[in-house]
Amino acid sequence: MQFKHPEILYALILLLIPIIVHLFQLRKFQKVAFTNVKFLKELTIQTRKSSQLKKWLTLLTRLLLLASIIIAFAQPYISNSESFNTKSETVIYLDNSFSLQAQGSNGTLLNSAIQDIISYVDEDESISLFTNDANFYNTSIKAIKNDLIQLQHSPNQMAYEAAILKGQKAFSSDQSSVKNLVLISDFQQKEGALELPLDATISNKFVSLKPVNKNNITIDSVYISRATVENIELTVVLKNQGDPIETLPVSLFNNDNLIAKSAVSIENDAKTVFTIPANTLFNGKISIEDSNLQYDNSLYFNIDTTEKIKVLAINESDDSFLRKLYTNDEFNYTASAFNALNYNLIDDQNLIILNELNEIPLSLITALKAFTDDGGFVLIIPSNKTNILSYNQLFINYNLSNFTEAISQERKITTINFSHPLLANVFDKQIRNFQYPKVNSYYPLSRIGTSILSFEDGTSFLSQSQNAFTFSAALNLNNSNFKNSPLIVPVLYNIGKQSLKVPELYYHIGQENTIDIATKLQQDDILTLVDGENSVIPLQQTFTNKVTLNTNEYPNNAGIISVQNKDQFLKTLSFNFNRLESDLNYYDTSNIANVDVYDSISETLNDIKSATNVNELWKWFVIFALVFLCIEMLILKFLK
Repeated sequence: MQFKHPEILYALILLLIPIIVHLFQLRKFQKVAFTNVKFLKELTIQTRKSSQLKKWLTLLTRLLLLASIIIAFAQPYISNSESFNTKSETVIYLDNSFSLQAQGSNGTLLNSAIQDIISYVDEDESISLFTNDANFYNTSIKAIKNDLIQLQHSPNQMAYEAAILKGQKAFSSDQSSVKNLVLISDFQQKEGALELPLDATISNKFVSLKPVNKNNITIDSVYISRATVENIELTVVLKNQGDPIETLPVSLFNNDNLIAKSAVSIENDAKTVFTIPANTLFNGKISIEDSNLQYDNSLYFNIDTTEKIKVLAINESDDSFLRKLYTNDEFNYTASAFNALNYNLIDDQNLIILNELNEIPLSLITALKAFTDDGGFVLIIPSNKTNILSYNQLFINYNLSNFTEAISQERKITTINFSHPLLANVFDKQIRNFQYPKVNSYYPLSRIGTSILSFEDGTSFLSQSQNAFTFSAALNLNNSNFKNSPLIVPVLYNIGKQSLKVPELYYHIGQENTIDIATKLQQDDILTLVDGENSVIPLQQTFTNKVTLNTNEYPNNAGIISVQNKDQFLKTLSFNFNRLESDLNYYDTSNIANVDVYDSISETLNDIKSATNVNELWKWFVIFALVFLCIEMLILKFLK
């Protein structure tokens, strides 16, 4: 037993006072002469014994009464552990990702977690709490209660490893304090194993929230599967996790107007097709009904008038393969012989292709430098008779590797840089064994830059630096069969598409998106993103014939927004949440070392409290004092 105020126990010395008073107030009996001496002697002995017993009992009860009162003021207590008098720190990570929209036994998992935190954490207790998109350090539940009640779901979930590291940094540097890191999440399974950077000096506690069921239907994606002059066919991809469904209604809206409705039978995944008119502005939304996760029940998209990408080919070789790739439906392709080039065409292009020029004059180098500085892209294809000095002078502007003397030796193109943005979404899987294209001669590069395609010896065949792409070998059929390779289509097509990033059907919220708006702004003009009454100025860069927008944090809600120049409407853009949170599979946290796993927040917080809480006993001693007071009164009244 311990005491909060042990100095009060010195008052127990005062118990000597009633003892002394009792001893010095013992009365002596006086003898009185009486005829029956024998009877009087017996009465005297009996009265003296009764009086002594009553006095000693009264003294005992009074001592116990006073001792109980003194001990009660000293506030005795008993601790459940050795850390009762140590400073305690608690840091809580609350996962508010979209998977926490799943239904638990008392509503959604996130709402239940918030209510438990508010209910079981003392209002004035100092804690730190952070979510995927909000931080509350060294605060109290009373101070952040309204913020927690209004907490929204976040489109991006913090990696569990990052959450633990962030939680560890939130603790103070006090080595003597008891540190408790609480992770509240459903521990949704991601790619790879769950490897946690745990700290042995911190008590790690995981609260694993589980939904009552794992059924969920998702609108995974939508894409244009076929386009004609009159119609566009939209294919909607649906995924199901749970029991098969015989009839699932799927609705298509244009703005708020219901355009079409279909029904699909879905077991694991399914597709449905809608047909809409071509050449019309379409602000679309696909919608389904599903009671579990709500965020993936709608998908927004828009079809707008598409700006054609302007491509200029400056030729000293056959360009028929370029004409086949850059077709009129997406590109505005212009070809010009080198000796008949009109330099005034350059500024209005998005991509310029130097198709096997023998020499690049200084005037063209200067014009291309100004063109790329203004946001344009250049694709360089050397010839078999390249003037290396003129090419290297052009390369200086883009920090490209210099050409060295040509090597007339066959080389196969064997390596593909799958992580390069040009090829990021081209292949379903990484291909290691395919029919390798080859060249008969090439220009070795003095150093290796950002290589996209490489020869078998590791030297670059196609590389990029800044806004310039260059091949290291001529592509004519006498020198290479690359024109006949399947690789030429995605490579050259994506170079063309990258030169003007025209708006897509939709973008994902929380990711960095680069969007080119084909417009010419006056001085001091600026583009804004408008969503109803809200407007935001995004990060943007203005060029002569386009404006490049970069979006990341905005918008924060799924929907369709418009791009405006002041009050002038330019284009609509659609944004949706990423579907990564729709897969309701979870890690098994029961086997993680150095971690205490709980099923409820209340159990976790009660365990933390019990480690530092004490059982206060002062109330018991007040009760004892009252009991001894009653005993004394009974002794004085009834003991004769």
